[in-house]
Amino acid sequence: MFAGLSDKLTGALRGLAGRGVLTEDVVRDGLRDVRRILLEADVGYEIARDFTERVRARAVGVEQLKAVNPGQQLVKIVHDELVALLGEKPVPLAFASVPPSVILLVGLQGSGKTTTAAKLAARLKREQKAPFLVAADVYRPAADEQLRQLGAKVGVEVYQAADGKDVVELVKSGIAAALHARARTVIVDTAGRLHVDGALMAELVALRDAICPQEVLLVADGMTGQDAVRIARGFHQDLGLTGVVLTKLDGDARGGAALSIYGAVGVPLKLIGVGEGMDALEPFDPARMAGRILQRGDIVGLVERAERAVDQQQAERLAQRAVSKRGMDLGDFLGALTQIQAMGPLDSLLGMLPGMNGKLLKQARVEPKRLKHVEAIILSMTPEERRRPEILNGSRRSRIAKGSGRSVQEINQLLAQFEQMRRMMKGFGGTKGLGKLRLN
Repeated sequence: MFAGLSDKLTGALRGLAGRGVLTEDVVRDGLRDVRRILLEADVGYEIARDFTERVRARAVGVEQLKAVNPGQQLVKIVHDELVALLGEKPVPLAFASVPPSVILLVGLQGSGKTTTAAKLAARLKREQKAPFLVAADVYRPAADEQLRQLGAKVGVEVYQAADGKDVVELVKSGIAAALHARARTVIVDTAGRLHVDGALMAELVALRDAICPQEVLLVADGMTGQDAVRIARGFHQDLGLTGVVLTKLDGDARGGAALSIYGAVGVPLKLIGVGEGMDALEPFDPARMAGRILQRGDIVGLVERAERAVDQQQAERLAQRAVSKRGMDLGDFLGALTQIQAMGPLDSLLGMLPGMNGKLLKQARVEPKRLKHVEAIILSMTPEERRRPEILNGSRRSRIAKGSGRSVQEINQLLAQFEQMRRMMKGFGGTKGLGKLRLN
């Protein structure tokens, strides 16, 4: 997430480290690079200028403190200003005192609204909020069917109306159906539209006035940079947005939208999409995001992902098998691999570790397809071969290669690495700590 911005920004700050005093000339020259980096990330010019000016005002004249040099203090100042730029503190979703709470999703077509609606429903279901989906996109062909399929995937009921029904009446009927189903939250997936389309925006205004939602959330593509800011400003002017959901932040987003929306529009980021899975929607936390941008990591976020994706009992069994006399087998290894994949893309997980920059990620050779290749190889083995990899002779390896579509060389490499890891894990068997391994 924001790998280019993160590497360049931390590199610029690193150049200011080690100085006894941060003079105005030194700070000005260093912050000129910071402003250039922000502009390259598609942050608005005025926001980038104001940000560097606030950092300059706080940094000039900072003297070396005991055990903390000015470079470290400057990083702290930049971190604090990034947090302020991103919204200062998390803003949770608002819920009605008497359910159901209504969440209205708006945005352009193609921004990921329908998928976000399903992801949000999955999240609210985990939080015991009893969600209910209403398909209110009457313009895009098969939009309601797409939402129905996604709703079935996450186990949430979807209300669909007959063709040609007025949108306001459709949503009112959907909310009534949600009440009958004893739902606590209703997520309304509206049709995508341009904020300059007067007729369609008027329809949204009429819908908002008719149902009085607790949240009006703009779903915006995080890869569109300043376009997302302009879109948010247009929707906010007409609808009075309560928050923004940025999607596709696991891709090549440069960071401009995330760093600009709050300062430019005054609307908080509430949720971010960090992957394709139905659980890849996370609450937005300015402090944690600033930490990730400055390569301080996001251990809290990593733990939260593990808690959602990892089966505690299976993890404990794996830990016990790993240090036992026999050690783990390839079946255990496949189970661990499946749980890792459930947590999200491996490069995303490594990026949440402190100090992990783009260069280190490249050196780690993080290849998402590699995990799938390993999975295919193990699944091509018989249960006996997974339990006793030592019986894998040449003919068996050749058969597995044909079954998995991988080369014998890859299979040999996997088995060698697995045996090395198993010996290492068994070597920890006498220690007290690993035998009591827990995730919580």
